[in-house]
Amino acid sequence: MINRHEIREFAFQTLFAINANPEVDTEALMESLAATPGEEVELPAYLLSLVAGVREHTPHLDEAISAHLSANWSLNRLAKTDLVILRVAVYELLEVPDVPAKVAVNEALELAKKYSDERSRKFINGVLSAIVRQHELV
Repeated sequence: MINRHEIREFAFQTLFAINANPEVDTEALMESLAATPGEEVELPAYLLSLVAGVREHTPHLDEAISAHLSANWSLNRLAKTDLVILRVAVYELLEVPDVPAKVAVNEALELAKKYSDERSRKFINGVLSAIVRQHELV
């Protein structure tokens, strides 16, 4: 059984791969990430909805992220790992009401610890904290 933390990590990995290769077979990619050797994998509904939701809402998510970047920064300057982590977290913050804001932020910071560096983790925390305050998600 795949837990929500693993689902977020698989979603991050899937979205990062799609960012690099938009033509990739999304479902096959998710299956390969979630598969345990020798077992058939059933993709969790939350993984499918998280990946589909982030893809569908990317313009809105990017707008929310951009609003909290300093004047001389743009989405194009962000590391792709950081941008994908932010998109997943902002999607959960703004579009998934049953995920508490604290959980979405903490999960994003865990992904940043694993896939990014300390400076990026602090940056991600700052952007997400500003979005939480703006939307009164405390």
